[in-house]
Amino acid sequence: MSSAAEQEAVHEHALERTGPPVWPGAPTPLGARCRVGPGGVTGTNFALWAGGAEAVELCLFEADGTETRLPLTELTHEIWHGFVPGVGAGQRYGYRVHGRWDPWTGARWNPAKLLLDPYARAVDGDFAALPPEAYGHVRDWPQQHVADTVRDERDSAPHVPKGVVVHDDDDWSDDRRPKTPWQDSVIYELHVKGFTRLHPGIPEHLRGTYAGLAHPAAIEHLTGLGVTAVELLPVHQFAHEDHLLRRGLRNYWGYNSVGYFAPHAGYSSSGTTGQQVGEFKRMVRALHAAGIEVILDVVYNHTAEAGELGPTLSLKGIDNRGYYRLQSDARRYADYTGCGNTLHVVQPQVLRLITDSLRYWVTEMGVDGFRFDLAAALARSMHDVDMLSPFLAVIAQDPVLRRVKLIAEPWDVGNGGYQVGAFPPLWTEWNDRYRDAVRDFWRGALPDVRDLGYRLSGSSDLYAWGGRRPYASVNFVTAHDGFTLRDLVTYERKHNEANGEGNRDGTHDNRSWNCGTEGETDDPGINALRLRQQRNLLTTLLLSTGVPMLVAGDETGRTQGGNNNAYCQDNEIGWLDWSLPDDPDRAQLLALTRRLLALRHRHPVLRRRAFFSGRPQRADGLRDLAWFTAEGAEMTEGDWYAPTATLGLYLSGRDIPGRDERGERITDDSFLAVLHAGPRPLEFRLPGPPWAATYELVVDTARTDQSGPPGTRHEGGGTITVGARSTVLLRVRE
Repeated sequence: MSSAAEQEAVHEHALERTGPPVWPGAPTPLGARCRVGPGGVTGTNFALWAGGAEAVELCLFEADGTETRLPLTELTHEIWHGFVPGVGAGQRYGYRVHGRWDPWTGARWNPAKLLLDPYARAVDGDFAALPPEAYGHVRDWPQQHVADTVRDERDSAPHVPKGVVVHDDDDWSDDRRPKTPWQDSVIYELHVKGFTRLHPGIPEHLRGTYAGLAHPAAIEHLTGLGVTAVELLPVHQFAHEDHLLRRGLRNYWGYNSVGYFAPHAGYSSSGTTGQQVGEFKRMVRALHAAGIEVILDVVYNHTAEAGELGPTLSLKGIDNRGYYRLQSDARRYADYTGCGNTLHVVQPQVLRLITDSLRYWVTEMGVDGFRFDLAAALARSMHDVDMLSPFLAVIAQDPVLRRVKLIAEPWDVGNGGYQVGAFPPLWTEWNDRYRDAVRDFWRGALPDVRDLGYRLSGSSDLYAWGGRRPYASVNFVTAHDGFTLRDLVTYERKHNEANGEGNRDGTHDNRSWNCGTEGETDDPGINALRLRQQRNLLTTLLLSTGVPMLVAGDETGRTQGGNNNAYCQDNEIGWLDWSLPDDPDRAQLLALTRRLLALRHRHPVLRRRAFFSGRPQRADGLRDLAWFTAEGAEMTEGDWYAPTATLGLYLSGRDIPGRDERGERITDDSFLAVLHAGPRPLEFRLPGPPWAATYELVVDTARTDQSGPPGTRHEGGGTITVGARSTVLLRVRE
């Protein structure tokens, strides 16, 4: 390694003035912005927050890789800035930041490493390889326990992507946001590439891209299904972890962000020197025109730079101590995410980075909301999760952000990180207690139905405080991490061998049931049961109070072969299989999903804005919510504590709280749902008057064909046969 004198010589050489002049410019806004400078001269203003740095160089790159280094000499409130005349859209750039190298105190400046602008709006290139030059320390130092303390002097510029100057004055005046109310929302979680990569109706050159998702063939599936919003797995520019690259794999899901303003370049069909920005916007416009909102899954809790042994790509080299939470010895990172580092959200500059990014995606990229990965990590103050933390306080008062959809994944991996039900009223939450209760019921593992009753009716035990509503609960049975719906009824053990980690990765707590045989089988009885279980799970989800979230492909029986952690499977394991016409079972599952979503859309009793009271609403004594045993009797307190495989749920539509847009009282049909997880058919006695004189059959998951309404009538007080492990939905007819 270089001596101190040699390092100083490199430092002096780097500060030599070359290339065009640099005018003082302005410290705001941060990032690279094209504008008109003094005297009407056009150019780009560059501004970078780098607290504690000794010097900053702006590095401009030509198409052939030629680099021009321009010192930024203006410093305002720890922001280094300058205006470069003549530089415009499409210019590739990065930064070199000078300062002390003292990892023992958290100082990791290294001007040999080209750094991505945290505010770069586009990134040219892919982090498809992380050679030793991409590390601020000597990655292969013989004494690995101190490797992170030895500075690497090799130039990283030839090996890392570059930021791109983007000029965009789109005012979105031609766009109409759907603005779907929370209670009417149905979320569809999808991966931009995985959803489109094998779609036969999308031109091959558009598959796997933003343009592919904007294609009419993709949108037709979404509108035909009946969802109101797509929740996109991360589309911020992300990098691939070194341990994956060494095994010939890549990060597929994208939970490894490195650029919070840049659409991931790998999903662009039109180019990566700014074209990806316009392509993303056209996708959003197309979805909006179809009445579909766009929600982004965002990862502000950590970055792709990992821990002390991770690469130096951006924040670590700009101001390691200013951006990351460090342990008491400052050399190592506090890790509440399981990914090596945690952004220090208490710091003003980090809060500014995150909120500037969020506002950018709303105001300039057109998105309608965000799902925050490991949101509890963002809610930590100095150490503990704090619902009065700076991050939550800033969001609550922001005039832009408080109007969009905000979804928390309400946990992280640190102590005290599990916070389901604790986020403030502005937020909705992924409700994993819903997932667990529903899975346990249908696999016959619930000791009683107390928890299930809360989950089906909106989880008032978790959310009925502070003015929160039932739609604070995002209900889901599956998500991107974990088994698909089909795999949930096909496997009891994870099968993650393709990930190359000895099947150690992924959760062991799947709460799944393979229906008697592990994996795929030709047994017609087992396959029929698995299909019925999928219908049960979908029907339960879409009839429950709260906001349902479907995962792309579950409606057509998608499988990952038992892989419950396909984060690195950028292949047929992770992509959707669109061979629907060849499989009638999958077609029927899709038909049922469409019927249930159409039913939910037509009936406000299934989309309540207020929690059930459980009390009589009128003089006839009928309550808005009632629970029944298989004998047709209302459940007593003792029934809730007793083991049972059958639950009757009566939803009254006679007097729904709230009024419509014209101030009129909302009324609807009433429904009775019977959930029966027992292994044998059951005679269920239907509640008679005053609950209902007659019932009409709407859905019966024991039926294979769900293409049309059954319509069979049953008298109140009589019995119906509920098939083994099936769900029946009946509409009350007076």
